[in-house]
Amino acid sequence: MTGARGDTGSPGAQRFTPPANDPWKGLRGVMAGTLVLEAIVILLALPIVAKVGGGLTWASGGFLIVVTLAMVLGAGMQGRSWALQFDLGLQVVVLVGGLFHWSIAVVGVIFGLVWIYIAYIKRDVEQRMARGQLPGQQPIVD
Repeated sequence: MTGARGDTGSPGAQRFTPPANDPWKGLRGVMAGTLVLEAIVILLALPIVAKVGGGLTWASGGFLIVVTLAMVLGAGMQGRSWALQFDLGLQVVVLVGGLFHWSIAVVGVIFGLVWIYIAYIKRDVEQRMARGQLPGQQPIVD
């Protein structure tokens, strides 16, 4: 008898072949592109902090540059198993940047919501793959 989640409910739950196309390839691209876009937005915050935020100090400028470099370097590491945790951790760091100017925290909130949605999509794809619902997946017959 099949359970609500599509498994057989027995210790030897049904296994499936891998999907025809790598579902993670597209997600890695989305994650890398999102980090690069966020890095650009963080760099665009430099003039705002300089003009409106009471001036650019070595701390605020250094913070924004280091966060931007971490995002650009992180964009190249999206194939790692820990990439999503790294990306979500960067959002916490950007939120802390609100100490320099509130606009940086706003960027952190907006992109934080984007990253939460990306994490939801990743979880959904993992669940569909486990249930054999991705295109090209077939049950493995023992």
